[in-house]
Amino acid sequence: MAGGKQSPRQKMINLMYLIFIAMLAMNMSKEVLSAFGLMNEKLTDANTRAAQQNEKAYESLSLKAQEQALQYGKAKEKTDSLKAEANDLYNYIDNLKAKMTADVKNKKDYETMDKSKFLDEYFFVSGTITSKGKEFVSKLDEFRKTALNVLGETELAGVINSRFSTDPVKNKDGAQLNWLNYNYEGFPLIASLTKLTQIQADIKATESDALSTLLKGELESAVSLTNYDAMVVFDKNAYYPGEKLSGKIVLGKNDPNLTAEKVVINGKEWPEDKIKAGQVILDGPAGAVGDREIKGEFFFKENDSTITIPIKGGYSVIPRPNEAVISADKMNAVYRGLSNPMTISMPGVPSNKVAASAPGLRRVKGDSYMMRPGKGNEVTIRVTGTLPDGKKVSSNKKFRIKEIPPAVGMIRGQFGTVSLPKTSAGKITVAAGLPDFLFDLKLTVTSFKVKVPGQVAVPVTGTRMNARAKKAIAKARRNDQITIFDIKANTSGYKLKKVLPVVIKVSN
Repeated sequence: MAGGKQSPRQKMINLMYLIFIAMLAMNMSKEVLSAFGLMNEKLTDANTRAAQQNEKAYESLSLKAQEQALQYGKAKEKTDSLKAEANDLYNYIDNLKAKMTADVKNKKDYETMDKSKFLDEYFFVSGTITSKGKEFVSKLDEFRKTALNVLGETELAGVINSRFSTDPVKNKDGAQLNWLNYNYEGFPLIASLTKLTQIQADIKATESDALSTLLKGELESAVSLTNYDAMVVFDKNAYYPGEKLSGKIVLGKNDPNLTAEKVVINGKEWPEDKIKAGQVILDGPAGAVGDREIKGEFFFKENDSTITIPIKGGYSVIPRPNEAVISADKMNAVYRGLSNPMTISMPGVPSNKVAASAPGLRRVKGDSYMMRPGKGNEVTIRVTGTLPDGKKVSSNKKFRIKEIPPAVGMIRGQFGTVSLPKTSAGKITVAAGLPDFLFDLKLTVTSFKVKVPGQVAVPVTGTRMNARAKKAIAKARRNDQITIFDIKANTSGYKLKKVLPVVIKVSN
């Protein structure tokens, strides 16, 4: 049709023939475009379901990590990093798809989405890849690297590489093309949309693969006997001379269906009647005062081999107590007018078998007490404990009673000399504080006096200046020092004996 000189009639026939072929191609392309659109819908629905399933798996893994941090903590860290990258790439593609269809009025009319203009201009210009195109490829590469790092050397590594490969591609003629050009240059809009939705499907599939692979690995590890630990568990941490031991050695899982073939403790094979489901009973004499070591081995049969699990633990034998241990939670003194937290206990004696008494002392819970001392300079706390054998031991201890140290007047959180303009001095609020005091007390100022040089001292009730005080302050000059003194303050109904003055230096 294109060779030689042609007559006008022949040229017209050729033109009509080309139009006929184009019409056939157009009809076929409409069907193909609709097929792409339906495929995109199905992929979108599948992605929604996959996202919901993955979220449930993430929540399950998070719960397991909270309950068993050592076993599932690393798996959660890995999947959390993958989840963040996955969400970033998924949302990036969502935004790109939104831009591609921004000018499409009917998002379901796939037959109109036959142009390639958007991505041809967004990803490519004058035969080169734009910065947006490079960003798209870079995000795919980053996600692939993260996924491979999370999954490590597993059989899924090849799958991940294939899903998110951006390597050059050979076309049907054997020519090597850039991956982005091969997949997105010159394609109808709906075809490119479907390809992007497929990438989103691959993202969700990769998250699912990572979750199932890591959880499967942890579960396989959990059921293996090689990961069990033997633990020595006593009914109490210390024993008196002559007492019998009361405790057991258990495996970390404490499986009632798990019984050792043999147990050796401190070089001695333990009697079979002391080896029970998942544990070993200890009931021998405690021994003399000092630290005692327990070591040995569990022997189990697993398939055709014998698994050995080491036993390592210990306990202490301590003398019988004859003196209580009493400590003030703040310091070795108690303050008058305050509720002083204290801990009163006796070694080897439970808190419900310990009784303490003193003026102003009350039990809060267990071995926690509150002391609110009254008059005098000392208070004696008397403690009596009942030992397991019924015997009683008593102890007394004295504590000093101290007054709350002098507070300081404060303005705007500052004390001492505070520089302020005269216009601000009449608007301040007077407070009181105890810098570096052990207790965090809330002090309430009830009254104070104001002395301006050359003026009579003005009494004030409350925390803010009254009219007389403001009038006196108005007569102050630059560099005058206005003294706020005789500050009265209290805390929890207790009146402080002394509050140091605070001085305002008039700056202008």
